[in-house]
Amino acid sequence: QVQLVESGGGLVQAGGSLRLSCAASGSIFSINAMGWYRQAPGKQRELVATITSGGSTNYANSVKGRFTISRDNAKNTVYLQMNSLKPEDTAVYYCHALIGTIQGYQYQYWGQGTQVTVSS
Repeated sequence: QVQLVESGGGLVQAGGSLRLSCAASGSIFSINAMGWYRQAPGKQRELVATITSGGSTNYANSVKGRFTISRDNAKNTVYLQMNSLKPEDTAVYYCHALIGTIQGYQYQYWGQGTQVTVSS
């Protein structure tokens, strides 16, 4: 089994910054990709940013230029630096990981979610 533990959410004023962290642990052969998704009340979960094992990144248009995703492969940890936060960034942020097994399979895992609230 694999566990994803998130931290770093909280309440911040518009224009402020937060840094989210997500550490993966357990039966990990390889981490093929990690990322962050978010879900606001009454809305569907949406992609925020992803990063591959090679460091290639992908961002939602709404966060480009404000958010930066990075990872520390040695620590099996992914980070999301969020700057210039807006009230519309308010959501529960979920960590996501694609974990590979030695047999060549791939499974996805989700964190428990961390609340980010941006006040105007």
